[in-house]
Amino acid sequence: MNTTSPINEKKRLVWIDAARGFAIFGIFIVNVGAFSSPYFMYGGESELWEGPINHSIQVIIDMFFQASFYTLFSILFGFGFQIMKERIEARNDSLYPILFRRMAVLLLFGSIHAFGIWHGDILFSYSIVGFLLLFFLHVRTNTLLVTATMLLGGSVAFISLMYYTARDYLGVVNTLKISQALEHYSSNDITTIWSQNYNDWTYANGGIGFVFLILVLLPLFLIGMFVAKKRWLHEPMMYRKTLVKLWIASLLVFVSLKLGPYFYGNPLWFSYVQDNIGGTASALFYIITITFLGQTDLGKKLTRPFTYVGRMALSNYIFQSLLSFILFYGVGFGLYGKITPLMGVCIVVIVYVFQVFVSKRWFEKYRFGPLEWVWRSLTYKRRQPFIKK
Repeated sequence: MNTTSPINEKKRLVWIDAARGFAIFGIFIVNVGAFSSPYFMYGGESELWEGPINHSIQVIIDMFFQASFYTLFSILFGFGFQIMKERIEARNDSLYPILFRRMAVLLLFGSIHAFGIWHGDILFSYSIVGFLLLFFLHVRTNTLLVTATMLLGGSVAFISLMYYTARDYLGVVNTLKISQALEHYSSNDITTIWSQNYNDWTYANGGIGFVFLILVLLPLFLIGMFVAKKRWLHEPMMYRKTLVKLWIASLLVFVSLKLGPYFYGNPLWFSYVQDNIGGTASALFYIITITFLGQTDLGKKLTRPFTYVGRMALSNYIFQSLLSFILFYGVGFGLYGKITPLMGVCIVVIVYVFQVFVSKRWFEKYRFGPLEWVWRSLTYKRRQPFIKK
């Protein structure tokens, strides 16, 4: 059994790489606001940043980015999980040990990232839910979709009912937490920053909150596995009619649930539906759009920059956090709490263009991104080929 053979680049689904790279861009657009200030977690951002430009940017981010790109990334995670399962089985290799080690290494990466760099980490949560995917490796294809629909629909309905019941108490600004975060993240003491980071992580993920996070992530992973098993994105021209129907349906739900609420006041109690149902629909719309673009010459040119970033998505994701740590916290440039939405978008665009250039140059010499290579080598317990011949 050959566990060191590199992935055949001719067999790569480059439009999936592009979708993953697009997700990295969208995630950074959302994350930069949460990384640079406490207001997205503890409230008060709409009152703080005045002016039509900043308000418009916040609305655009909420409509087209918020909850659309972590869902996109999550669906692609499940998609990749299924593809890896099929490749391991094709080599007649040990399925469960390899996938278990893969999630264990991701848990290590996530733990370092979540508690040492940024409380908004997704890798730790992905690894925990990824272990649960091991129980779904051999279930029927349609069972994946039914389970995902029941889990996502049930959890969203339950929490939305709770939000509606408590709608008069939503939107409270936690001024004490805001003051603490501003003080601690602006400190030049790394232990103070880590302490605040841990407090913010437990605030967002502690207790029942982590359970509901699993009930959101697991369905998205299962949807990705379902799509991979159906092979709709492997041969998009073969399944064009199915994808067009799904593209139209996802667009309608996307517009109705992500943009629609702004026509009736964008109530906070509806945000869970907006984010998780609307966000899933927008993610599917983005994936299918990029897939169709990837079948044309012009579309390939337009999506190619995202492909470079997507091929080393883990490394680029961690790089964005490391750079943000340096930019915003007191041990670096100390810009925490001083960045407007417009400035944040400018930072993202500059950094992402840089990542496109570096990623393109990187793959001229190397087979994998640096962290991807470590992840793959530890997964297979063998040093993988790294430098291209």
